[in-house]
Amino acid sequence: MKLPQHALFAAMVFLLICAAPIFALAADDAKRPDRNIVFFITDDESPTLVCYGDPVAVTPNIDAIAKDGTIFRNAFATTASCSASRSVVLTGLHNHMNGQYGHTHHFHKFSSYHDVVSLALPRLLENAGYRTARCGKYHVAPEAVFHFEETIPGNSRSTVQMANNCEAFIKQQDDRPFFLYFATSDPHRGGGVDKTSERELKPDLFGNKPNKGAYPGVQEVFYDPAKVPIPEFLPDTPDTREELAQYYQACSRIDQGLGRLVEILKEAGVYDKTLIVFTADHGMAFSGGKTTVYEGGLRVPFVVRDPYVENRGVESYALISHVDITPSLLDFAGALNKEANAPKNPINANKFWKERGEALQENRNGGNKFDHYHGRSWIDLLGNPEATTHDSIFASHTFHEIQMYYPMRVYRDQRFKLIWNIAHKLDYPFASDLWAASSWQAQYQQGEDAPYGKKTVGEYIHRPKFELYNIETDPHEELNLAEDPAYAKTLEAYKKKLKAMQKELNDPWIMKWDYE
Repeated sequence: MKLPQHALFAAMVFLLICAAPIFALAADDAKRPDRNIVFFITDDESPTLVCYGDPVAVTPNIDAIAKDGTIFRNAFATTASCSASRSVVLTGLHNHMNGQYGHTHHFHKFSSYHDVVSLALPRLLENAGYRTARCGKYHVAPEAVFHFEETIPGNSRSTVQMANNCEAFIKQQDDRPFFLYFATSDPHRGGGVDKTSERELKPDLFGNKPNKGAYPGVQEVFYDPAKVPIPEFLPDTPDTREELAQYYQACSRIDQGLGRLVEILKEAGVYDKTLIVFTADHGMAFSGGKTTVYEGGLRVPFVVRDPYVENRGVESYALISHVDITPSLLDFAGALNKEANAPKNPINANKFWKERGEALQENRNGGNKFDHYHGRSWIDLLGNPEATTHDSIFASHTFHEIQMYYPMRVYRDQRFKLIWNIAHKLDYPFASDLWAASSWQAQYQQGEDAPYGKKTVGEYIHRPKFELYNIETDPHEELNLAEDPAYAKTLEAYKKKLKAMQKELNDPWIMKWDYE
């Protein structure tokens, strides 16, 4: 039977109305307001959390997220330097390609290439329909590359206050999802020394207020130096213990800021619509940690709660690194082209800078093509303890402060770790705050034979060309196998692996295999 024309028209309209939401989601599912992102990054924090087995830490809020999400037990920074690491986090590119080899502040003045804007996370999420904001430590450049729509003020040591300052942004009535980049300065060294200490060398305060003062809204947790655990790379001395007690206090303050942020998300009714990622830029600010490519420098906490993943309380031993963060967050937002491992809608850098009338005569790319990420998304790993992405990871260090040239390259898999100290003929350079640290000076002043963790002071300062560790049986990197004839073939095999990865990643330092 033939339908009347008006009935046929009505039926077509009905079908189109029903199908419209499906077409809209398929066209751009990143614009759904139920895919928010909170990226919480701390400054100089190792996995000193209860959820990582720490016996004294007071970190109930991150532990609760770990129980309701996925905890990665083999997560690594690509470099243990603040600015350099953050540039990797926000670009998905290793430093030798993004160009930010060290600090951006003061006279150090490193920055990423302008054309990195093609792959920069905040710009791409904004283009994908997100409203973006940052609160706390920034420490990357140029600002036009790493631009957020809103900058939320706040003392980056006062984490509860930071969270409160983000409340209006989170609760804003908007049909767009949000991306909040929440960056503390804790537990970075700073704020002077504890003058109440009876030690000749006073411990750093790690941002804590003197005389057991407290930040607004924070119930400060004070630690007994006699009870703090000593990482294997540090010496068990009174000076180390006093500094660690200060460090742990700053870590607990971070946790309370996270707790307040979660409260706000729940009050706003968006907690179960928000991906939460918790990590640190690199390991703790002690010699043997920060600025090194040892496990103490590269290994970081990494906890993710995806509200849409069914399996909770999952432990993953997959190798992941900070270079994976940008593609992962774009993947969650529906803005990643997985086949190309690139943004679905990349920014045309030439057009971008031409329209702004900026950087037109600059070296904007260093000869690089910014058309895909070095990292890979770990979104499919969430809730799946058996899933993996990488067989190995690459790490590097070139600068921290401008005075600290000491290039190192690392190839690490689940069994062996090779470190190439490219400038091994130089004494290892120290970050100014690590050099002044009482935990280091107490040993250094005793001479080069004084013990320092699994090494001596002299061994720490004077590095060999290659360091090879069986990370499976020697997780604390105590025994360098590079000079052991029994591991000669292994050493050569891992040199080839490292060189091949440098070639794949277009690392300019590959020339040092043949030059000098």
